[in-house]
Amino acid sequence: MHLLETDGARILLDCGLMQGRRKEAFETNRNLPFDPKSIDTVILSHAHIDHSGNLPSLVRGGFAGKIVATPATKDLCEVMLRDSAHIQEKDVEYVNKKRARQGKRLFEPLYVQADVEDTLRRFVEVPYKSEFEIAPGAKATFHDAGHILGSALTSIDFNGAAGSKRLLFTGDMGRKGMPILRDPEIVRDVDWLITESTYGNRVHPPRQDVEGRLKAFVEDIRMQRAKLIIPAFSVGRTQQIVYFLREIYEKGRIGNVPVFVDSPMSTRATAVYAKHEECYDRDAWRVLVEGDEPFQFRGIRYTPDVKDSKKLNDMSGPMIVISASGMCEAGRILHHLKNAVENPRNIILIVGYQSEHTLGRRLVEHESPIKIFGEKYDVEARVHTINALSAHADRNEMIAYFQAMGPRVERAFCVHGEEEQTEAMAAALRELGAREVLAPEKGRTVELA
Repeated sequence: MHLLETDGARILLDCGLMQGRRKEAFETNRNLPFDPKSIDTVILSHAHIDHSGNLPSLVRGGFAGKIVATPATKDLCEVMLRDSAHIQEKDVEYVNKKRARQGKRLFEPLYVQADVEDTLRRFVEVPYKSEFEIAPGAKATFHDAGHILGSALTSIDFNGAAGSKRLLFTGDMGRKGMPILRDPEIVRDVDWLITESTYGNRVHPPRQDVEGRLKAFVEDIRMQRAKLIIPAFSVGRTQQIVYFLREIYEKGRIGNVPVFVDSPMSTRATAVYAKHEECYDRDAWRVLVEGDEPFQFRGIRYTPDVKDSKKLNDMSGPMIVISASGMCEAGRILHHLKNAVENPRNIILIVGYQSEHTLGRRLVEHESPIKIFGEKYDVEARVHTINALSAHADRNEMIAYFQAMGPRVERAFCVHGEEEQTEAMAAALRELGAREVLAPEKGRTVELA
């Protein structure tokens, strides 16, 4: 969340859920650092929960303004926020059973389905490259960020007595040459920059690594008659994996190993991806022109029904299961991990960034045993990672983008990253000639002009 105040208007850039340690995250998410009634407009960069997930809390607290987003972001938020409310309700229901037995005060969920419906009614859809006013003398424009479907870089142009200035808020920056979506659009002549820094000092392997490594993992589990379990975010990463697997299958490079997308939200999100063809790149359009569908192929099954999901745990391999959540913190993936993690023939493939204090991070760091649903399990399955699938630009890609923007930035703020990453990104921007660069701590206020 970034709060922008200009000419009496209060504009919120994103309103995401903090993820990580349960108690700390719950308290942070419940206690917004401002009065929701004081916010005039929310500009939403994209639908990922760490950017959109606390919008219902904002509305529940009295926010009565507009939430401006691209059409695809609005459609994805319908899927994701309803799912988030369901998780909030179920988690609290589970915890309250224990607390009731212990005679403790019962918790309330952060928000419920009714709050989500109120939130969705506040959305205003604005397509890419369509300017809209956010305050007197301030107009904003969405530009394709290439991160997930509908993701946007937001430029805000201020025209005042002292002249014109342009602020760019990156949200999450995508990458060049990734499947399905177009490359990030270059926004030029930026004076003030708020940039994500997720991979401020890291470089991703090339995309070409993905297809070969996926093929090798599938051949492995086919020989072992085992399972390939892929925790994946329902929005973005699941569609990427399906797209790559489709390419492998179409080329006949692997046998008929069944693929199960086991997440109701992933199934609904994939339907949204199929709907918004206007966001596709040339390769995805070529698939459509040839009469095929980017997210369907022989051997893939979507299993929204819970009964079908449970059957997967009793099935023998070879098989591929793609399930949410991407950081292994909730959802059906926990059941698949519980049933697969102690078998050394199985593979757990991590394909996305894992925040500190999440089960996914513990798997990446090869901790054993791990806890799932309060029970300990030894990690005998092989844990591998594919970093080339990241939807976040890496250090070199971010630097290339900033170089292409044009004249150097006056002031830059590096956010959305662990401290090591934000500091590294700040150092890179200083080297590029930015006059002032900060990696601000939470709650800091800065006057731009």
